Amino acid sequence: MLDSKIPDFTIPATSGQTFKLSEQSGKIVIVYFYPKDSTPGCTTQGQNFRDQHAEFIAAGAVVLGISRDSLKSHENFKAKQSFPFELGSDADEAICTLFGVMKMKNMYGKQVRGIERSTFVIDRDGVLRREWRGVKVPGHVQEVLDFVKTL
Repeated sequence: MLDSKIPDFTIPATSGQTFKLSEQSGKIVIVYFYPKDSTPGCTTQGQNFRDQHAEFIAAGAVVLGISRDSLKSHENFKAKQSFPFELGSDADEAICTLFGVMKMKNMYGKQVRGIERSTFVIDRDGVLRREWRGVKVPGHVQEVLDFVKTL
């Protein structure tokens, strides 16, 4: 998938918007997948993107967070954390499947199917330039920002 064009996709997002990849032409798109709204790791990750959002904008990038949570859950999460970017609701897992982020994970000793925390950077021409899978939150957003600044 790396260095190949990402197929256009559309996803319902917060603020009454629909996020369409093809409408982001000329921008760097950061798509980050996270397991669940309002959980500790996902909250910290979102806060890190929030806190460095101005730098992403300055670098010509747009940030989109995606999980399987409902738009209502996303709106609450976004409002509570003052996220300046949109969250996409992938209830049918279509976008998760496109990026291959659904995995079997161990949760309290049980096997559960869920989103593997992952981040993808798509360049101004819609080509995937970098991906991080199995992301550990500390330092990750800075690493993404450093990479975006090289594009």
